[in-house]
Amino acid sequence: MSKKKKVVQPEIESEKPPTRADGDTPAKKKDAGAAKPVEGAAIAAPAPAPVADAVPAPPSPPAASPRPKLNNKIYETELARLQVELVKLQEWIKFKGLKVVVLFEGRDAAGKGGVIKRITERLNPRVARVVALPAPTERERTQWYFQRYVAHLPAAGEMMLFDRSWYNRAGVERVMGFCSNEEYWEFLRTVPDFERMLVRSGIIVLKYWFSVSDEEQERRFQARINDPTRRWKLSPMDLQSRARWVEYSRAKDEMFGHTDIKQAPWYVVNSDDKKRARLNCITHLLKMIPYEDLTPETITLPPRQKNVSYVRPPMEYQNFVEEVW
Repeated sequence: MSKKKKVVQPEIESEKPPTRADGDTPAKKKDAGAAKPVEGAAIAAPAPAPVADAVPAPPSPPAASPRPKLNNKIYETELARLQVELVKLQEWIKFKGLKVVVLFEGRDAAGKGGVIKRITERLNPRVARVVALPAPTERERTQWYFQRYVAHLPAAGEMMLFDRSWYNRAGVERVMGFCSNEEYWEFLRTVPDFERMLVRSGIIVLKYWFSVSDEEQERRFQARINDPTRRWKLSPMDLQSRARWVEYSRAKDEMFGHTDIKQAPWYVVNSDDKKRARLNCITHLLKMIPYEDLTPETITLPPRQKNVSYVRPPMEYQNFVEEVW
């Protein structure tokens, strides 16, 4: 009998992962011992040993054809309907004094900003606010890591949309070396408890990861390069995200392994098709927060006050914008 060759798996990380504080298994995990796939990278499995009189495997089914492009009229109609529902949700949040935090994470050019724009387009900016923090200052680097994010958490009747969040530490900071190994592993230990604390305090926490393929990301990057109005979206970090695609995939998988908790699970949005991604994400958001229709009754405008003694100053005393059009 021939001896089987011993397969040695390469080590991906040299550091020892942290021990979970309460042993809580991440949500939606079917096999805790199974190796996680790396997004955008093929996984090679060892060839199985030959079996005598084995039944030949059936031929693989043909690859599924890509979904047809979503009709623009259908997209606009459905988006308008969903935006009306978002207004109803906004009124419910105000009425019930809810506190909502929505995190938008994912690769560069995955479509996070487009979804946020469509969500807030018809909403009151005093209720639904976008948080897009720049790189931390020298002073902020000396603070508790979560401190600058805590300042933007919602009060009653507010919904905060984070265009990237505290998960920068598990992504760009990890890959680009902007944090130490100790800071990285401490973050992975701490963030589950931090988010459980938010949930216990009454904050609704929703986390979305926008997944984009290698080919689609490259197409969007090229479109930005060729469009002067969008070239500002390309930063040195964006270019590095292409050069370090696999490293970002490993970092994302490690992050999911420690932070996909049942109190605040991750929801993955397939964003190769931007229009479908926007509709799918908004639909899911509306399902995650039960609300009722508080549309007020028909409003009747009161009559305008009659002019009794008001005299308008001469128009030449005012500065008017030149009417070019």
